[in-house]
Amino acid sequence: MMAMVDPARPEVSAAVQICKQAGIRLVMITGDYGLTAETLARRVGMIESEDVLILTGAELDQMDEQQLQSLLDQEVVFARMSPENKLRLVAAYQTRGEVVAVTGDGVNDAPALRKADVGIAMGLSGTDVAKEAADVILINDNFAAIVRAIEEGRTVYENLRKFITYIFASNVPEVLPFLLTALFNLPLALTVRQILAIDLLTDLFPALALGVEKPEPDIMQHPPRRRNQPLIDDKLLRRAFLWLGPIEALLAFSGFFLVYALFAGKLSPFLPKNGLMSALVENQAYPTYLMAITIFHAGVVMAQVGNVFAVRTKTNRRNNRSSIFSNRFLLTSVGIEIGFIMLLIYFPPFAAIFQHAPLPLVFWLWLMFYPVILFGLEWMRKKIVEKISDHQIHSS
Repeated sequence: MMAMVDPARPEVSAAVQICKQAGIRLVMITGDYGLTAETLARRVGMIESEDVLILTGAELDQMDEQQLQSLLDQEVVFARMSPENKLRLVAAYQTRGEVVAVTGDGVNDAPALRKADVGIAMGLSGTDVAKEAADVILINDNFAAIVRAIEEGRTVYENLRKFITYIFASNVPEVLPFLLTALFNLPLALTVRQILAIDLLTDLFPALALGVEKPEPDIMQHPPRRRNQPLIDDKLLRRAFLWLGPIEALLAFSGFFLVYALFAGKLSPFLPKNGLMSALVENQAYPTYLMAITIFHAGVVMAQVGNVFAVRTKTNRRNNRSSIFSNRFLLTSVGIEIGFIMLLIYFPPFAAIFQHAPLPLVFWLWLMFYPVILFGLEWMRKKIVEKISDHQIHSS
């Protein structure tokens, strides 16, 4: 008598539980004997109920499509499956609107691997036919690597949304000055060159830094997104164009009109009466307009500093908070962003090109509040959304 044991890898059970938390359903479809398949599925946690249906390929052949569809909601172990049976099951799940990924290593798995939305072949033990039919080849034959790949894919998707939200938000203070100038004949608060400086220079590195954000702790605790869910949806657009963008515009215009208020003499008693500020207030050194558009430009940049930290997470929940030091590239990019705007303002050749005037210290003290205000308002919005969400969950 001879007994053979082919146990699952130790890390498979943990990977299966992560899949369940992520709303990913795992189904055993194998050519092995039914009890063997059921035992392995129980051991790794794929099935938990006591009464599990073990369906063989011969029994599947006797079913019509309606009967098969009625079984797919249950916990089923599919055993003694032929290549045709596996292909039919993949098609049946796809008919239900499911996104189907299939793992396999043999020639018998090739039709199902090719039919699946994502075919994953084993790199070490897989046959050449299976590898040819698959979309992905798993080099180390480790199922846990598939779970890590799903997590990485979700992270890339979420980071793209953060990147887009960050970029879209600054479009509001870039466009609004032109609208106000056209409608109310106000002085243009931002020039085209300054817009290009924001989009192609100061926003560049923080936006790239969002692309390498680490996954949020709960990223594998949400169900998969719908197949037809767009990357840029209504929620993202509302957050960028109706919330973060208007806040940035209000902050930038506050500095713009502050300059005009100072030059009108309303706030000048609170400022030093000598040096550059005195000359500016008296309109003797630089035009008022030049100072106003400089602080508007700097204001958009400083508001974007708060924005890049605000969009890093979707909620304020404790397990979702990211350490400010968890993305060192982000900190570096913010330093580069501030360095760029300082260079554009205080380096004379650049200041001439972008129509900047040097900002006195009092204005930088004003600008330092911009990122704090934007981040704080976004923090409060997240809190309100969480309260509403928790209330709805408790009510249901």
